Amino acid sequence: MDFQLLMFAIGLVLVLEGVGPLLFPEQWKKYLAEISVQKKNVLRRLGGSLVSAGIVLLIIFA
Repeated sequence: MDFQLLMFAIGLVLVLEGVGPLLFPEQWKKYLAEISVQKKNVLRRLGGSLVSAGIVLLIIFA
């Protein structure tokens, strides 16, 4: 993987992550408040699911 592609991917992630708080700041605050009261195991499962989905997408499209 070359450095330019890696920087492109990181930039794309940052853009996608920033759309929520940019367009919907109040809903974003409610979302973060709800996430902050979840148990650690729920957050770990969510994180694991997101990582797994990302790895599958990387394998499919790489």
